[in-house]
Amino acid sequence: MNLFTDFEDRIKSALETIDLVRDKRSELDFSRINAEPPRDNAHGDVATNAAMVLAKPLGTNPRALAELIAEKLRLDGDVREVSVAGPGFINIRLSVAYWQALLARMVAEGVDFGRSKTGAGRKVNVEYVSANPTGPMHVGHCRGAVVGDALANLLAFAGYEVTKEYYINDAGSQIDVLARSAFLRYREALGEEIGEIPAGLYPGDYLIAPAVKLKEEFGASLRAMPEDQWMPLVKDRIIDAMMAMIREDLAALNVRHDVFYSERSLHANGAAKIQSAINDLTFKGHVYKGRLPPPKGELPEDWEDREQVLFRSTEVGDDIDRPLIKSDGSYTYFAADVAYFKDKFDRGFSEMIYVLGQDHGGYVKRLEALCRAVSEGKATLTVLLCQLVKLYRGGEPVKMSKRSGDFVTLREVVDEVGADVVRFMMLYRKNSEPLDFDFAKVTEQSKDNPVFYVQYAHARCHSVFRQAMEAFPDLEIDSAALSKAVIGKLDDPSELQLIAKMAEYPRVIEQAALAQEPHRLAFYLYDLASAFHGHWNKGKDQPELRFVNDKNRELSIARLGLVHAVASVLKSGLLIVGASAREEMR
Repeated sequence: MNLFTDFEDRIKSALETIDLVRDKRSELDFSRINAEPPRDNAHGDVATNAAMVLAKPLGTNPRALAELIAEKLRLDGDVREVSVAGPGFINIRLSVAYWQALLARMVAEGVDFGRSKTGAGRKVNVEYVSANPTGPMHVGHCRGAVVGDALANLLAFAGYEVTKEYYINDAGSQIDVLARSAFLRYREALGEEIGEIPAGLYPGDYLIAPAVKLKEEFGASLRAMPEDQWMPLVKDRIIDAMMAMIREDLAALNVRHDVFYSERSLHANGAAKIQSAINDLTFKGHVYKGRLPPPKGELPEDWEDREQVLFRSTEVGDDIDRPLIKSDGSYTYFAADVAYFKDKFDRGFSEMIYVLGQDHGGYVKRLEALCRAVSEGKATLTVLLCQLVKLYRGGEPVKMSKRSGDFVTLREVVDEVGADVVRFMMLYRKNSEPLDFDFAKVTEQSKDNPVFYVQYAHARCHSVFRQAMEAFPDLEIDSAALSKAVIGKLDDPSELQLIAKMAEYPRVIEQAALAQEPHRLAFYLYDLASAFHGHWNKGKDQPELRFVNDKNRELSIARLGLVHAVASVLKSGLLIVGASAREEMR
């Protein structure tokens, strides 16, 4: 249950009982009224802008209206106190009984507390990573992989029907280069001295093992074939090998896609899917033959003023019209994007999310324009750009990888610090902000290391359960019993503050899902962990606040309910982030 949605409804119901509001109800817009946590929890538990929103259309003073609303809210049995602040803000403090009942619900729902119906089952396609299958994943892919996967998990928890998708860029000149690079390594596997890898080919050692497999399958026969014969054979094998490596690297990061969509499939059967998509745009009036102006800045030497088949993308929000078919009759790279998007739309996705690297910023407007044209405004498309990740070790930049040849691989980072650390830390900055990842700092066992601090809070919860079993060996800890035990027992201000922090979780889920910002969840988990650790530390100085008191079984069981709720919310959030909820820290 979302506490703030609950009180937003109560506030609107209270408004309906005020004569001034009821007389002009048809003229009022209640949609702008909200209930949210106050900026300072010393002011109350819930704050609302109702009076500020409605005063002008009602022709009254905001503070006077706020007093009327406050008077009605004081009649609510779950409200302990209502105050009006400033020009008309209303702050509400809830009763202890309300907090206890909400905690009981948290305990009963466990890791499902906070699950939302916001998405209402709408189909969402989240495409992320989609790296060219020309080598191992690098650390830049790592951030997009985590952001995309965590966002997909978040949307699913918020009630959307989510498909995680990877678009395999297995067509184009870079795949020809990959095949030639693998063929060179194949010749090396046959015993030929190849010398230094020529410029323009991929130099990484990762091609050695696939080349050996080519030798095992074909012997020396490929060496005797002309390129047009060995090229398709090598392409198929090397793409399969690269994708197997990429899947393995992603699995190490706990990332698994539902769909791997091949670009080559769009070019099959004479590129029938691409032509069909262009025909569809033509039918809708978005395609014409024409000439484009030369690119701004220095004119390329190979520039030709030639007629092409163009997408009239400027009429749907783009900066320039985009070529679809070149003057020689071949399809542009963007034409494949058109076919791919149309395929997604035809599969029933009304919302598409692309998670791309910052270097793809130039694609945003053309993709948004494509969405408007293909779906005729029936679908939405969002592009999330992930800024660069800079790696450090104790403040010093990390050197390049030997395995890849020119970058640090995702697998090297995961193998050194673990998937939990990588996933949490990649979300501990908004995706549009640069991220510094220091190997030394992310492995510290301190409050300054967010992932450790959150996992340590969950482990502490389980240490309380173990302590309770030692104090009460016959104790059965289950959610049904604990949810009943918390009613009427927990009323210390520190305990209520901890319940209030957990009560924010459903709102965080809904707001993060609507904003498509999974980093909000990582920040929230850190704040909840901090609140729990703070309450734990109070028990050191005030023994009466300790979770387990062998002299008071009933109170101990009630406080175990509180701990159970904290552990459940932490575990729920960590599962969405994609990190493990540890029961012990060593």
